[in-house]
Amino acid sequence: MTQQLVLETLKKMPERFDVEELIERLIFIDKVEEGLEDSKNGKVVSLDSAKEQLGKWLK
Repeated sequence: MTQQLVLETLKKMPERFDVEELIERLIFIDKVEEGLEDSKNGKVVSLDSAKEQLGKWLK
């Protein structure tokens, strides 16, 4: 995450906000960036594999 992205996110926030809301947005943005980077690098899981793994958790 870059300073510029943090500043842009901060500028988009309302005049008054909870710090937790800003932190949640920054974490969300960080996770999306991480996922996009993983995708670019081929670190992906097939849909069938994901369903199989989730199926184990949902039982």
